[in-house]
Amino acid sequence: MATESEFNLKIDDYQLAAEWVIESKYTVLFTGAGVSVESGIPPFRGENGLWMKYDPTFLVTSYFKKHPKKSWELIREIFYDFFGRAKPNDAHYIIAELEKKGLIEAIITQNIDNLHQKAGSENVIEFHGTSKTLTCMNCTQKFTSEKFLNKLPPHCPECGGLLKPDFVFFNEPIPSEVHELSNKYALMCDLFILVGTTGEIMPASLIPYFAREKGAKIIEINIKPTNYTHRIVDIFLKGKATEIFSKLKKALDLR
Repeated sequence: MATESEFNLKIDDYQLAAEWVIESKYTVLFTGAGVSVESGIPPFRGENGLWMKYDPTFLVTSYFKKHPKKSWELIREIFYDFFGRAKPNDAHYIIAELEKKGLIEAIITQNIDNLHQKAGSENVIEFHGTSKTLTCMNCTQKFTSEKFLNKLPPHCPECGGLLKPDFVFFNEPIPSEVHELSNKYALMCDLFILVGTTGEIMPASLIPYFAREKGAKIIEINIKPTNYTHRIVDIFLKGKATEIFSKLKKALDLR
């Protein structure tokens, strides 16, 4: 693991990272809010985070059940009207290209914006769920979200139950199959790439440590050091995700 003094970016850091990507037998990407910021989606926490503007209580299940219309008005405003306008950025597209060329096996994302899939990525594990679908809280049937957002709160056409978006609320556990699959990929890889995640949100923040404990090399891409940087990271590439992936693409000589 690199020391703090070794994180002054060297000219060959991108080349070394590229060599690791090429030599890796199983590479997994782990993405957070930072990969989508350049698509116009702000992070949830921090100085310019969404929770500085909105009270997140509307994403607590008990509040959602008691005040479904109020909750759904904010959910639609933030996650559908606002996030829905976002488009993949160059980082998303380069990640998808790396996957197509067999250089990335899986992408574990904490984001619910579907931008990896829109860019063409296929093996995407959505750790915190997705805004694409809704589930009836009564009969558990699933529906495509875009068909049910004209009238709030949306209700199940089969039983009349309240529909909830399929992303994880604050007091909800991560679905077991998603959690287990994410851990499985972390334990299988020999190269783990962190992109735009600070390591503050449990239990997602534990996944990179599992990869490290099994001996995987760790590359981190972020605009500033995080909780991971001086603990488990081997190569820290400082900068915006689009900038770093463009440089990596060049180092990999992808055309």
